[in-house]
Amino acid sequence: MSKILTVDLPGRAYDIEIERGLLDKVGERCKAVLPRAKALFVVTDSTVGPLYAQRVRDSLEKAGFTAVLHTVPAGEESKCVERLQELWEAMMAARLTRTDAVVALGGGVVGDLAGFAAATVLRGVDYIQIPTTLLAQVDSSVGGKVAIDLHAGKNLAGAFWQPKGVLIDPEVLTTLTDRTFSDGMAEVIKYGCIRDQAFFDKLAAWGGREGVMEHIEEVIHTCCDIKRKVVLNDERDTGERMVLNFGHTIGHAFELAGHYETWTHGQGVAAGMCVATRLGEQMGITPAGTTETIQNILKEYQLPLTIPCTWDTLVEAVGLDKKNAGSDIRLIVLEELGKAVPHAMPREALLEALTPMWKGN
Repeated sequence: MSKILTVDLPGRAYDIEIERGLLDKVGERCKAVLPRAKALFVVTDSTVGPLYAQRVRDSLEKAGFTAVLHTVPAGEESKCVERLQELWEAMMAARLTRTDAVVALGGGVVGDLAGFAAATVLRGVDYIQIPTTLLAQVDSSVGGKVAIDLHAGKNLAGAFWQPKGVLIDPEVLTTLTDRTFSDGMAEVIKYGCIRDQAFFDKLAAWGGREGVMEHIEEVIHTCCDIKRKVVLNDERDTGERMVLNFGHTIGHAFELAGHYETWTHGQGVAAGMCVATRLGEQMGITPAGTTETIQNILKEYQLPLTIPCTWDTLVEAVGLDKKNAGSDIRLIVLEELGKAVPHAMPREALLEALTPMWKGN
């Protein structure tokens, strides 16, 4: 049974469809939303490609499309200018036209890279998201943020470019490693923290991967619905959408500390949520004991509570945060479990508040 959510942006509405076995129906779904396209440029990575690319290609070709497959190396390092240029050149070699489209088949890296290529090649072509990791299914495939990394930090060159559709097949999650599944659970837990305490309580009760997979359609639907509502209110990330970055300000510092290799995005966010909540408690915004509650659920899903990070790395990452406004940092804190708010504070005040936590690092 298919679950459908509509991101009803004016002139750019699209559906998020969640259905087991949907991978074999992507051709007909693409035909419905891309009636003028003849060729589809499918971007995948070296992990996902061998598992699912042929199934997707077969479905697209059965629907009458010419499907061109391009594989990039798996991993964050593919979100770079060199890979982006490689995609542009390959798209031109494939004679992609403005009525054709791009398909992103993979996790967050592939979605970000392929989406940014779609946003910029030929001044913008349509694209479809087919997310294959839990993190991409519940978070990064929805909302139209696409980007690559720069030497200075993550996601610093990008665009807002909404897809024409998001096709989610929960069955592909069975091939994820436990580490990659936990990576996605950090974002799932985040949604409970920022908008839905009842959902948070369910996740705590389910207690691990097996329990979550028994309710996976509900999990994906709940997260996508929260993000959909936030994006409709603030597509360009200038107000309410900032709450989606709970745990990310400090989380990006943790990722940077591991050179984007040692620690996954979800692991960084998990540890970042702990820091942000502890700060919220210190400032009297977050109720006492909330940090411990969040730490307990993170432990259930094999996520770190702390990550080694030097003070210099922290200062560098905080200075690069895209939510900054002038000299102010927009730190996302919890007024209570299930209710997040942006809290503007001078950068120096944030660093001063963080100093005691970093003693000994």
